[in-house]
Amino acid sequence: MKEFLLIFRTNYNAMPERTAEEAQAVTLQWMNWIKSIASKDKLIDRGNRLHDSGRVLKSKDVVINGPYTEIKESIGGYTLIKAESYDDAIALSKECPILSFGGNVEIREISPL
Repeated sequence: MKEFLLIFRTNYNAMPERTAEEAQAVTLQWMNWIKSIASKDKLIDRGNRLHDSGRVLKSKDVVINGPYTEIKESIGGYTLIKAESYDDAIALSKECPILSFGGNVEIREISPL
């Protein structure tokens, strides 16, 4: 089995405001999707959401605010899974709730050092 990082991207600024009930329903979708991966024994780390602010460290000790404002899509979270191949990882990702509201899942194989 290989390890894959699923990176969730979307334009969070373009998303409509949700009621508390709608937000809870979306959270339940995410939880159910993660449980479905765990039930196949392919979940390594459910990951977390990422705050929409951050810092970027560049060479020569330059620190700037990030993520970049000119980028429409930003990384909102991640999950670590195990899968036989990219095709298997893609199949596991097809039910990701972010896809239902215009986002995408970047799938990256982990390359051990």
